[in-house]
Amino acid sequence: MKVRDIMTSQVIRIGAEESVSVAARTLAHYNIGVLPVCGSDGRVCGVLTDRDIVTRCLAANRTPDATTVREVMTSQVLSVRPDMDAGTAAHMMGKQQVRRLPVVENGRLCGMLSLGDLANSEENSIDASDALTEITSNISRR
Repeated sequence: MKVRDIMTSQVIRIGAEESVSVAARTLAHYNIGVLPVCGSDGRVCGVLTDRDIVTRCLAANRTPDATTVREVMTSQVLSVRPDMDAGTAAHMMGKQQVRRLPVVENGRLCGMLSLGDLANSEENSIDASDALTEITSNISRR
């Protein structure tokens, strides 16, 4: 099965010059944890997670209204192609310890792949389980 067969194609995205407060409201409104950051041409230049907002903006005593997405986003983006095997993508997620990946074709965002997308696919549910195990294996237990 290919990534294109299970990815989410309707993706909420944000521009790099938007404020962090706009990004946070967008995350809350859509109940999502990551926003791909794209230029006007659809090219991905980063991703912004709820964790990025907390660690790079709030914990750093920055004002969300006065801080741009570009200042706190993760600029090194791991992505997959729509024609990639979904199992291979799941392995990448586990190895890199990420739960969501932008899907990029010809340099432009065309979807998002999440562990949930993989888990909902019978063919890839074991790959999703393995990826989640690998992602959470470094979390310390108290």
